[in-house]
Amino acid sequence: MKKSLLVMVSLLLLLVSACGKAGADKSPAKEEGLQKVSLMLDWYPNAVHSFLFAAQEKGYFKKQGLDVDIQMPADTNDPLKLVAAGKFDMAISYQPQVLVARGEDIPVRSFAALVRHPLNQLMVAADSPIQSPKDLAGRTIGYPSIPLDEAIIQTMVKADGGDAGKIKMVDVGWDLIPAMATKKTDALIGGYINHEKLLLDKEGHPMRTLNPADYGVPDYYELVLVGSEKGLKEKPEVFKKFMAAIRDGQKYVADHPEEGLSILLKHEDKSSPLEKDIETKSLEILLPLMDAGDKPFGYQDSVVWEHAAKWLKDTKIINKDIKPEDAYINF
Repeated sequence: MKKSLLVMVSLLLLLVSACGKAGADKSPAKEEGLQKVSLMLDWYPNAVHSFLFAAQEKGYFKKQGLDVDIQMPADTNDPLKLVAAGKFDMAISYQPQVLVARGEDIPVRSFAALVRHPLNQLMVAADSPIQSPKDLAGRTIGYPSIPLDEAIIQTMVKADGGDAGKIKMVDVGWDLIPAMATKKTDALIGGYINHEKLLLDKEGHPMRTLNPADYGVPDYYELVLVGSEKGLKEKPEVFKKFMAAIRDGQKYVADHPEEGLSILLKHEDKSSPLEKDIETKSLEILLPLMDAGDKPFGYQDSVVWEHAAKWLKDTKIINKDIKPEDAYINF
């Protein structure tokens, strides 16, 4: 009896082991043929990335034969560098940064415009006497010590007929919200209308915004997708498939914003938890700014690149002429 029981247990263990192996073998087979693609975000996952996680969860990447690994940067300056070095296939970055990189002969190109208009806007308290950029004379403007932000303010004030020499830029690092909340500064640049403004509003510090594009700054693409020149040239089919998948992802989010946001919230970074109400409002702001109208999602216009490059050259952010066709490609 004991011998029979021992034989039965042995057979059962063999059967479980076989089933386990079959299950283990089945999973890789299911993934067989998928091409791995690495993508680095510009920041921690938030509303603007909803289309990516929707494409992942809804199987749009797999449908295109892609297995996309989405990672977060340790530093916001990392994405472009890692793509240029071939450590990542693609990354989310900013149109001005791409042009600055091109000006430094870093071989990266944009292959999609994600947010088609500036999110980085001048912010002042709702009850501030500052009504337009010329009113900044004699005022302090907090910013994260980025030359681009200085150029934006200088351009806005001059375009509005003000004296740019009478403004005072105050480096507040990335403590943008406390700088305004404690009235350390009269205005703020470097914060986004879909993030810092919403948080300040929620904390009882309602803000007004002035769009740089209304005051001499080109209506540039805020966020873009970038790849290395080498990668774009050697694997164009991968980028085409990726674009097809994220277009489906963006359409899903636009058609089902609540569901799209719920997918995103499952992927939030635990060290930077998202506030659902803030991300809901953020997505409401973003969707119209990501809409390319009668063009496909991600489409880039040569004129936008030309105007942005000229402005960066005129403001001495870059020191060479950059041809639009060298900085971007459409798929």
